[in-house]
Amino acid sequence: MTKISALQAARASYQPKTPPALAAGALVDIIEGQPTTAAGDAAKIKELFPCSYGAPEITFKKSSNPKSGKPINVGVILSGGQAPGGHNVIAGIYDGAKSISPESKVFGFLQGPDGLIKNNLIELTGDIIDQYRNTGGFDMIGSGRTKLETEEHFLAAQKHCEARNICTLVIIGGDDSNTNACLLAEYFRARKIGINVIGCPKTIDGDLKNNYIETSFGFDTACRVYSELVGNIQRDANSAKKYWHFIKLMGRSASHITLECALQTQPNITIISEEVAAKQMTLDQLVDYITAIVAARAAKGANFGVALIPEGLIEFIPEVKILINTLNDLLAREADEFQKITGSNEKIDFVKKNLDDNIAKVFNSLPRDIQLQLCLDRDPHGNVQVSLIETEKMLAKMVGQKLKAMESFKGKFSTQTHFLGYEGRCAAPSNYDADYCYSLGFTAAALANAGRTGYMAVVRNTTKPASEWIAGGVPITMMMNIERRHGEGKPVIRKALTELDGAPFKYFAKNRELWAKETQYVYPGPIQYFGPTEVCDSVSKTLELEQQGK
Repeated sequence: MTKISALQAARASYQPKTPPALAAGALVDIIEGQPTTAAGDAAKIKELFPCSYGAPEITFKKSSNPKSGKPINVGVILSGGQAPGGHNVIAGIYDGAKSISPESKVFGFLQGPDGLIKNNLIELTGDIIDQYRNTGGFDMIGSGRTKLETEEHFLAAQKHCEARNICTLVIIGGDDSNTNACLLAEYFRARKIGINVIGCPKTIDGDLKNNYIETSFGFDTACRVYSELVGNIQRDANSAKKYWHFIKLMGRSASHITLECALQTQPNITIISEEVAAKQMTLDQLVDYITAIVAARAAKGANFGVALIPEGLIEFIPEVKILINTLNDLLAREADEFQKITGSNEKIDFVKKNLDDNIAKVFNSLPRDIQLQLCLDRDPHGNVQVSLIETEKMLAKMVGQKLKAMESFKGKFSTQTHFLGYEGRCAAPSNYDADYCYSLGFTAAALANAGRTGYMAVVRNTTKPASEWIAGGVPITMMMNIERRHGEGKPVIRKALTELDGAPFKYFAKNRELWAKETQYVYPGPIQYFGPTEVCDSVSKTLELEQQGK
């Protein structure tokens, strides 16, 4: 970096808080809990991971003899999409490793798992680390989406780690990345290869959490960025009083981001995908729900509002999910004939004539541009790229059509649509994420020194002061179950969807009718890094509600 902002210069001196067990460094004493099981399909998980299954949960306590230890060499991989705080995880690993022995070394594999396979890495020195403390992004070493899952990958990993005497790999990623970390750990352990593998929970989507992982890092910061933008849009809507804003938010598999932003900003409408699926809502029912709120506000003279929509909504609407699966099969089966058709209208007509009446009815109810997206936007496997479907535009158009058909509607309905995604992935981490991520990295270094493998670094009790935080590790196998992937059962970390009986959703459900009728917007403003504790060191609304009373 040749030039940095005033904020970055000020943030460079911020010293993240850590759990008391790590106050003297990553040389810690370990307390073992009881043997663990799996999140589901325990017998199958045990069969697939005989060397890893059943390992105990562990917690750290301050070392009773914190002398220098033997040097350790650690390799670090950033895997998957960016999330605020990744650089602090690496800084925590570096500082933790150096606290064990000044001779310890940390290596960063460039551009994610691909760097491990191709032996593309650099040694991370203090000069490099110091440039990136408390900054967003993954640009220190880059990231990638290559999956470590074949024996060829595992052999390359072994060769390239042994060449640098790397004793531990730390894989910083989401559920799929940490599943692959567990596969790699099992492979090494089964063959008595002296390389351990540790995971760190990363994803802004917030769907990598359970009783042991309170939250995935980056969720707090990303939601604060999105909530600031939603608040700004709400203030504009309340000022101009002439637009309905339909805002799509990241989160294909779960609605955690959408729910958190709703809790922070109190918009008029918030759709939660998991509730739509649980209630088996049709697309028409969903449109009716939104339309009724728009009409009710218009009747009071409020021809404006804000609606939040999760990115993955369309796959949670049962009839649309059936339509998508049908289109996937149809366009794979008729790929050659479909490719010969050049006109957009002709492509849509081809699809229509090959659908049965019930599915065709759903397809015909969609705006033409959405129909075309469903036909054309395919991934390399031939499946619809759901994240590219402009659900916010689809719902805005369908609500507009419904209102036009209502004789009783005398208001005005003009729309603006937005998609908030990349804006939040590389923001400078909030104090919460800066602290949490640094502690996760330090914890990973302590797990490395303890010779643990197949573990996820965890830091708990984070709604309390740092003096009460608990650091340790949990076996990755205890989070896993078997799911159908590409037609066969695969071991994966179970995704955490929004719980409709959880405290965050219940609070939202209790208040949403009032937020729909009235204009009770909250404007969170930008992330604050300096100032009163209640402003700078607060936690997400989701975490606050989930941890109440614990």
